[in-house]
Amino acid sequence: MADVTIKVRDNGPYIVSGDVELVDAEGNRFETKPKFSLCRCGLSENKPFCDGSHKENFESRVRAR
Repeated sequence: MADVTIKVRDNGPYIVSGDVELVDAEGNRFETKPKFSLCRCGLSENKPFCDGSHKENFESRVRAR
């Protein structure tokens, strides 16, 4: 299996890189690219993917401890 990385962007989406299968709660698969962004603000019109709606409307800074 290829390496997978998920990066948390300050005030932005999760950036997913690698060979990943994205499946919803009902088992439906989403078509993905080798690198894609997942919404975490809830404002995207293209959920679960980020469409940039978070800009200036979302503030969250998550840091690993």
